[in-house]
Amino acid sequence: MKKSIILFASVLVFFSFASCTESASKVEDTKKVAEEHNEAKFSTKKESDAQFLVNTAEMNLEQIKLGELAQTNSTTPDVKKMGLMMKIDHAQGLKDLARLAGAKQVTLPTSITDAGQAAYNKLMVKKGKAFDKEYCDMMVKGHKDAVDKFDKAPTTIADADVKVWAAMLLPALRTHLDASITCQKKCEKM
Repeated sequence: MKKSIILFASVLVFFSFASCTESASKVEDTKKVAEEHNEAKFSTKKESDAQFLVNTAEMNLEQIKLGELAQTNSTTPDVKKMGLMMKIDHAQGLKDLARLAGAKQVTLPTSITDAGQAAYNKLMVKKGKAFDKEYCDMMVKGHKDAVDKFDKAPTTIADADVKVWAAMLLPALRTHLDASITCQKKCEKM
């Protein structure tokens, strides 16, 4: 009987430890956390504006990390230069966004999201020309999506301050798109 109790206690301790280890190793996506906080705080219109800011933060965090990767993994000066531009501009954009979000009491993701990490992991394994081409393709696609969303912002955003901020950011996103397309074309010629 005593051996049974000790065995049962050992099994219980093992499963308790395993459960704690598994939940401790699983980090929650900060975008999901931010969305849950905002959903609890805001009405539908304000929640939609908050989601726009959350999505923009997600984009900035990804662009910064991918820009850093381009600095180390690219073999082409044009791609390295574009990566640096993306890193610097999106870091500044994230700071400006954080100020706006703070004023609007919107919670933003604080680290690269699961989707951003997946894009980073996909790109990280590429080398040489394959890296440069994939990075440029990602930049073109990402900035086309961003320009499209920011073009629609006046009709989808309710908050006047967020509308003004989005309108001010749109020219920089178009510049990034143009630079990405130019770099993509250069990579295709290699």
